[in-house]
Amino acid sequence: MLEHLLPRIWQRRGVLAVLLLPLTALFSLLSRLRHHAYACGVLARVRLSVPVVVVGNIIVGGSGKTPLTLWLAEALRHAGWQPGIISRGYAADDGTVQVREVHAQSRAADVGDEPLLLKRRSGVPVFVGRDRVAAGRALLAAYPQCDLILSDDGLQHYRLQRDVEIVVLDARGVMNGFLLPSGPLRESPQRLANVDALVLNGTAAQIPSSVIDKTGSVHRYRMHLKGTRFMRLDVPAIEATSADLASFRLAAVCGIAVPERFFQHLDAMGLSFTRHAFPDHHAFTAEDLIGVQHKTQADALLMTEKDAVKCSDYRGCVVWVLPVTAELESASCVVNIDLVSLIEQRLAE
Repeated sequence: MLEHLLPRIWQRRGVLAVLLLPLTALFSLLSRLRHHAYACGVLARVRLSVPVVVVGNIIVGGSGKTPLTLWLAEALRHAGWQPGIISRGYAADDGTVQVREVHAQSRAADVGDEPLLLKRRSGVPVFVGRDRVAAGRALLAAYPQCDLILSDDGLQHYRLQRDVEIVVLDARGVMNGFLLPSGPLRESPQRLANVDALVLNGTAAQIPSSVIDKTGSVHRYRMHLKGTRFMRLDVPAIEATSADLASFRLAAVCGIAVPERFFQHLDAMGLSFTRHAFPDHHAFTAEDLIGVQHKTQADALLMTEKDAVKCSDYRGCVVWVLPVTAELESASCVVNIDLVSLIEQRLAE
């Protein structure tokens, strides 16, 4: 119930958001104390033996970090680097997020949907763990040839010393601008002025200028997610275009933070479908998909690639998966430099 209620509260500075402000004040105080403790050395930061690039955000929920991390992994490999990826992963049965390697055959229930997608799409070493320092050390011990670590999320994981910070912001902007729980922010928008790069995912015009103004001279990039061909969930080698699917009755199921982003993508492809949004990171079951199919009498289901990694064993009706890739362009008015060159410049300083 809270997962559905809070995003509505965060849309504006209404009565419910204001009523939560005492809790927000406590969260803000604890967050600032923790940040100050790391900045002053009261809490120790740990530096790995290779550079660390953090891809994170200041707002809860997905903003596009995973496709950007995939783009960076490929772009850095083309530039001669040998990156590895660390991420938080999922809790084990005992409630801990154990450090473990992600394999292409891993189960999303064990390692997390995003880390599994990162492994299958990037082909680089991927390790997960609540303690990102331990995850990074385990990765480097197993793959000593890696010379750079990409941390998927972890902007607020200050124990891990980082060399470059990249923040992804989507069309939601900062919503009502309040910190948790009155708003969706993990940190104040002022935090954006201290990162190395800001990546605007989607329609930048929807991001308030007041937020952009806070970034000052921070390099800015615009990211668009491109996906035009579907692949069959059960037989990925079989592909289809939107034109191939246009004559079928379709139902789109989605368990990401902003499901409307997926639905709008399908709209732009000219498809007609019914919308079925599930909570973020929803653990899809066969009953979920069969229920949607029976309810809508759909000929086929449409699904994101992130959701599909949790449904690889499903053998019901036909499911078409839409992989997407990130495309970046400079949106900075300071210096026109591509993101990989900016990273290399920061590492050389």
